[in-house]
Amino acid sequence: MVGAGAVGGYFGGRLAQAGAPVVLIGRKAFVDAVNAHGLIIEQAAGEQAVKVEATADIGAVADAELVLFCVKSHDTVSSAKEIAPLLASNALMICLQNGVDNVERIHAATKMQALPAAVYIGVSVPEPGRIKYAARGDLILGPENEKTKRAQQIFERGNIGCRLTNKIEGEMWLKLLCNSAPNAISALGYVRYGEIAENLEARSLMQKIVDEVLAVARGAAVQIPGVEDLESGMAAAMQIATQVKEAFSSTAQDIQRGKPTEIDSLNGYIARRGAELGIEAPINHALFTLVKMREGKSG
Repeated sequence: MVGAGAVGGYFGGRLAQAGAPVVLIGRKAFVDAVNAHGLIIEQAAGEQAVKVEATADIGAVADAELVLFCVKSHDTVSSAKEIAPLLASNALMICLQNGVDNVERIHAATKMQALPAAVYIGVSVPEPGRIKYAARGDLILGPENEKTKRAQQIFERGNIGCRLTNKIEGEMWLKLLCNSAPNAISALGYVRYGEIAENLEARSLMQKIVDEVLAVARGAAVQIPGVEDLESGMAAAMQIATQVKEAFSSTAQDIQRGKPTEIDSLNGYIARRGAELGIEAPINHALFTLVKMREGKSG
């Protein structure tokens, strides 16, 4: 797990519980806490301390069969360049990240052939070494081939739902739609997803965001599975917001900690891609701008 934090820590912990030889690679504070007390996974039913190897040494990827790349999207290129010379030739690297263009950025910088995954999970790190689970915890991986089937088997042994698809681009855009719609609202209002879903004005704002995402997707010739129009796009976004209703968005969590957000890969990406295609996305651009102004000013 490269970039073990909320997402990497959760999936790594689940795989370790199932007996997989997992190594969490993360920041020193996280690593020290895991090595001292185990990885604490907190759920509604209680908490567990999972014994798992953790290190701050990126060289630990050298012998890995499967590398789950979980760094923040703004660290994608620098981290990929760091691990590229170390990976085994037969290693499979899967990006468990927000955004739709991380795989392309990795390839452009390193020539590595990583695979994208659409991840659905509500999880946070209230303190180093502690993972607080809120909802879901499954992923969609593609394309379907022998390597991804092997990865699917590994995930499923850890009771992690993993669906394979040959339409992964559309699935990544569906995740982008569902993420972009409430993410910045949660961050700027510091509210949980459930509060957004229950608020009429917030839902109206989400609708405008979704409308722009769909316009940009059409301009980019991307077909989002199950989404034919604004109504079905809103239904998809609302379904996710309801499923993770107790969670704050990752952007909200980053702002509260005074850390850089991934808004460039969410609403910012929609605004930029729209501009490239000659499609205006003023709501997404406004939310991107406000979140960028807020970064580092609280926590």
